[in-house]
Amino acid sequence: MGKTLTSRKEDYSKWYNELVVKANLAENSAVRGCMTIKPYGYAIWEKMQAELDKKFKETGHENAYFPLFVPKSLFEAEEKNAEGFAKECAVVTHYRLQNNPDQPGKLQVDPEAKLEEELIVRPTSEAIIWNTFKGWIESYRDLPLKINQWANVVRWEMRTRLFLRTAEFLWQEGHTAHATKAEAIEEAELMNEVYANFVENFMAIPVIQGKKTESERFAGAVETYCIESLMQDGKALQAGTSHFLGENFAKAFDVKFTSDKGKQEYVWATSWGVSTRLMGALIMTHSDDNGLVLPPKLAPNQVVIVPIYRNEEQFEEVSKKAKEIQKELQDKGIRVKFDDRDTHKPGWKFAEYELRGVPLRIAIGPKDLEKGTVELARRDTLSKSFVNQSDLSKIIVPLLDEIQETLFEKAKNFRDEHITEVDSFEEFKKVLKDKGGFISAHWDGTAETEQKIKELTKATIRCIPLDTKFEAGKCVLTGEKSDKRVLFAKAY
Repeated sequence: MGKTLTSRKEDYSKWYNELVVKANLAENSAVRGCMTIKPYGYAIWEKMQAELDKKFKETGHENAYFPLFVPKSLFEAEEKNAEGFAKECAVVTHYRLQNNPDQPGKLQVDPEAKLEEELIVRPTSEAIIWNTFKGWIESYRDLPLKINQWANVVRWEMRTRLFLRTAEFLWQEGHTAHATKAEAIEEAELMNEVYANFVENFMAIPVIQGKKTESERFAGAVETYCIESLMQDGKALQAGTSHFLGENFAKAFDVKFTSDKGKQEYVWATSWGVSTRLMGALIMTHSDDNGLVLPPKLAPNQVVIVPIYRNEEQFEEVSKKAKEIQKELQDKGIRVKFDDRDTHKPGWKFAEYELRGVPLRIAIGPKDLEKGTVELARRDTLSKSFVNQSDLSKIIVPLLDEIQETLFEKAKNFRDEHITEVDSFEEFKKVLKDKGGFISAHWDGTAETEQKIKELTKATIRCIPLDTKFEAGKCVLTGEKSDKRVLFAKAY
């Protein structure tokens, strides 16, 4: 297996597309704009899913499942939400096909099977869930209601890219109902923190927590919290969002509860979600020109053992020791694969596991059996060393922890080096063109200025960081007064 990836410097977009396909993560499907997630890619997603699901349950949420289809009348109930997603909706109008009399063997829509009400294929589930919540909530005793679902959604994107933007994608969406505004805001902030913790500690990707501007908020939200990350090409990627929905959906679907004082009140709501877009973030943050680089906590296989041999007798001897090592490491909770395929040579396997991003590779052959050693290779640094077989079980766990930390620190250093403060629009444009990354600049707080900067530079306000401090200044474009800096960037 040769190193066949386009280099990142030559063409970052092409490198990304090639890597997703050649590392067997995903591929384009027969459906325009939709992807097939292959077993290796899905195994990584399952690791993400399992850890997030654990965190959701630890914070008091339960999983449920709601219909894929949303009646158009329900979808329209919350006006801002409906308007925000209208252009991306796929719509079901008929429920049956029939033979085409003019073209034998072909089918056509049966005109007699038109639906009385059109169904929207969910782009998000607030409408169907809040209509359901109406029957679940009567009293303050029913609150808070904390529900999550793992699902697929459809947003009819015109320009698609595997994992980053597809017409159908996988995600989780949390939906909660609360008795007070303060509880709902606390929930939205908590879930944004949960996302930040997961992305930093498990994906080894540093993030900035912030709030979106009004024009960038989720359709129907009063406030949108977010985590923003920075990719190696200097573009930002929104890794997750959490929304305080106020009473908007409760009022749209007439969801009320009787308070402990006997008064009828509308509930307060949140929703929050991350998607398979996180796979794109994982790939673009850590990977290199040799292929995928995976943080150990999310790697389907943390260690791979490759036997080296010339004949059947050597293979049996090497395999016996390899399996002993495999079991010893597995007993320590490490995910280990022993690749005993005889259809590929060791060099091919080395290249394959490098491309697939396996954190550690152990090579063992007849000479290693004599010396009591193995060759240990790190994927993140591409360094190799010889290690005593008796020391393996002691060093592998701390080494995996070290790799996890090293990946995070490398990404954090890159991110921090690419946050640039500017005070003039000329400087803004120069940094955006020559350096990229996040640009910290004053903004006058108006949607007009935000839109103008976007039109002139294609940079958007990624967030107003939660840790932003008061700082008197002047808007980078208009010169009007500003009391804080926001982060701009070009983004995926």
